[in-house]
Amino acid sequence: MQPEGPYRFTHVLGSSQVGKAWAAIDGQGRLVTVAVLDAAVAATPAWREAFSATANALAQTQGGQTFAYADFGAAAPWVAYPAEAGPGAEKLFRALGVDYQPVPEVAGPNTPPATGPANPPVPQQAGPPQPVSGVPQPVSGPPQPVSGVPQSVSGVPQVSGPPQSVSGVPQVSAPPYAPWAMHGGPVPVQPVSAAPHPVSGAGSEASTVDPVLADADRSSPGDPFTAPVRRIKPSPPPPRRTGLWVGIGAAALAVALAAGATVWAVTGDEEPSVPQTLPTASGAFPSAPAINPGLKPWAQAAPYSPEERALAIAGPSLVFVEAVFTGTLREAKSNVPLSVTPVTFKRRCSGFVVNPDGHIVTNGQCVRPAVDAARERALYTLGRILIEQKKLTTPQLDGYVQSKLNSTVFTGAEPGSEPASQVFGQFNVARGDLTASPAIPGQVVRVLEPDAGNLALVKLTQPSLPAVELAEGGAPAPGAALLVLGYRTTDADFRAATYTVESKPAQVAGTANQGSVAVSRLNDDVGIYSAGGVALDTAGRVVGVLDTDRAASGGANRALVPVSVVTGLLGAGGTSSSRADTDRVYREGLDEFFAGRNDDAIASFDRVVEASPVNVLAQAYRQNAIDRARLADESDGMPRLLVASLAALGGLLLVGLVVLVVVFRRRPRY
Repeated sequence: MQPEGPYRFTHVLGSSQVGKAWAAIDGQGRLVTVAVLDAAVAATPAWREAFSATANALAQTQGGQTFAYADFGAAAPWVAYPAEAGPGAEKLFRALGVDYQPVPEVAGPNTPPATGPANPPVPQQAGPPQPVSGVPQPVSGPPQPVSGVPQSVSGVPQVSGPPQSVSGVPQVSAPPYAPWAMHGGPVPVQPVSAAPHPVSGAGSEASTVDPVLADADRSSPGDPFTAPVRRIKPSPPPPRRTGLWVGIGAAALAVALAAGATVWAVTGDEEPSVPQTLPTASGAFPSAPAINPGLKPWAQAAPYSPEERALAIAGPSLVFVEAVFTGTLREAKSNVPLSVTPVTFKRRCSGFVVNPDGHIVTNGQCVRPAVDAARERALYTLGRILIEQKKLTTPQLDGYVQSKLNSTVFTGAEPGSEPASQVFGQFNVARGDLTASPAIPGQVVRVLEPDAGNLALVKLTQPSLPAVELAEGGAPAPGAALLVLGYRTTDADFRAATYTVESKPAQVAGTANQGSVAVSRLNDDVGIYSAGGVALDTAGRVVGVLDTDRAASGGANRALVPVSVVTGLLGAGGTSSSRADTDRVYREGLDEFFAGRNDDAIASFDRVVEASPVNVLAQAYRQNAIDRARLADESDGMPRLLVASLAALGGLLLVGLVVLVVVFRRRPRY
C-alpha cells in the first residue's frame, strides 16, 4: 500500500524494521526519495521523535543531508530528499540505527533511460571475437570479481581514471539516474582485458577480471591451443547463513519482550493513591466554583507559610453577623409617628465561634446599638424613603436628620416599647438582606457597654460549628506582628452585597484606653464590616477582637480588645471557650497537609466534612491535598515512563548494532 503524501510514489527502494524508502515524483516532475515511518511505529512517541530529530540533525550537520519537504505530524511521518543529492531516505534510516535492506532493482515505468545498457555484458573467454548482429551473448552465470570487492558509493558512480576504449568499444558514461547509486550497490568498472564483442549501436560495460588471466589473453591472442576455460576460477559464493539470521531475529524478539516487561513493571502495576477528581481550589491550586470557602489562605498568605496555616485554622470559625431592627419613629412629646409604616434598618459586622454549641462573640454596638445611635440610623433610613417618594432631596438629608434627632424617639409598635430585633449569622460567603437558609438565626445573650469592651455574646440555633482557640496571657506588646481577619465587601450596593472573609498583616502600634478597657492600636484594618473580627498570632489563636478606634479619624476598626475581656464575657454569659473533636481532627488534617502527608490529610478532612458541613475550608483543603498528590504522582511517573522508553529504544539500538556487526563480518573476502 502506497503512503499518503504530495507525491506520486513509483516503487519501493528499500525497507527496514520501522519504515520504507520510496522513489517518487513531485508535482514539478522532479525525482525524490522519500523515507516513510510506519504508522504503527509512529504511534510510539519515542520513535516519532527519533525520526524527526535524526532528520533535522542530518540537515543541520555539515556535509549532512538536507531534505526538501517533511511532515513529522502525519500518521505515517515522512521526509523527502532530492534524488540528485543522493540516497537521503536510506541515510536517514541508517542514521536511526535500524537494519536497512535495499530491494532488488527493477526498472519502473517512471525510471529515466540510461545512456548505457542496464546490465553490463560479461566479457567472453580469450579467443577471436565473435561478431553478432544483436545483443551480445554472455556466458552462463554472472562474472565473479577476483581483484577485490566493489565499493559502495553514495552518489552517481564515477569510474576511476580516464575511460579506456578497447578495440573500438566506446567508453562507459554514467546514466543521469542510477538506482544503484541510491541503493549503495556495486559500481561498474572499466574493462581491462578480454576481447570485446561488437554490438550494433551500443557500447558495452566491462566487469572486473583476474589480472593473470588478462595477461595471458594479451600475450597470445587467437592461440588455437589456448585452453577455452579460465585457469583461475572465482571462489563460490558464501553459503546462506539462515541459522544466523534466525538467531538474530530471536535476539531481537527477546529484547523487545524484555523492554515490554520493563515498561509494564515500571508503569503498569501502580494504582493512583488518591481519587482522580477535578481540582477545586485556587491560588497555588486550580480553581472551580463548586467549593468556595470565601477565605482562601493559600492565596492571602505565602503558600505553606505559618501565616497560611494560622488563617486556615481560624478561618472556618468566622461569622458574618447581620442584625435587623424594626420600629416606629415618633415625636417625643406627642408620640405621633413620623411615618405610617414601620422603619427597618440593619447593621452588619463580623464575629467568631467560641464553642461548638453555637456561641459566638461579636461587636456589641452591632447587635444592640445605643438608643441615640439607633434613632439616628432610623432617621437616615426614613429620610431615604422620603427621597424615593420625592418628598425630600438628597442634599436635604443630613439637615432633616439633625432637625429630628433631639425631638423624636425610636420605639416598638407601641409607644414606650423596645424596637424588635433579629440576629442572623452566615459562614463562608455571605449575602446581605438574607434571613432564610443558609442564614442561621441567633439570640443575643449578653452585651458589654462601649466603655466596658463593646462586645456581645450571641447564641446561634445551629450546633456543631467550628470553634477558634483563644490565646492565653495579656495583650500583645507593641511591635507584635499579627493577622487581622474580618468580613468585607467590594460591591457598591451594600444592601444585597456579597461578603467574604479578608485578612491583612498588621502590627501593634501602641496602646490606648477606651473607657475602662486598655486596648491595643493597630496600624491597619480590613474595612468597616470587620468590627467583631479577630487578630491572630502565627498559631491561629485569637489575641484580640477588632473594635472601632475612637481616636482614629473615619472610625477605622483598629482597636484591639484583649482576650481577657472575651473570657469575662463568656463567664458572665454562663459558657466558656471550647472545641469539639471535629475541630481537633481538622487541625490534625492541617498538620498532615502542611507536612506533605497527603493521604493522611485527605482521610482527616473526610471526617471533618462529614461531621461539620459548614466547614467548607476543610473541603477545599481536602481537594488541595488530592490535587497535590496527583501532581506528585504525575511528576514521578514521567521519569519512569522516560526510563522505560529509553530501555526499549536502547534494546532496538542494540539489536541494530548486532545486525550491523554481523553484516560486516559476513562480507566475502578474496
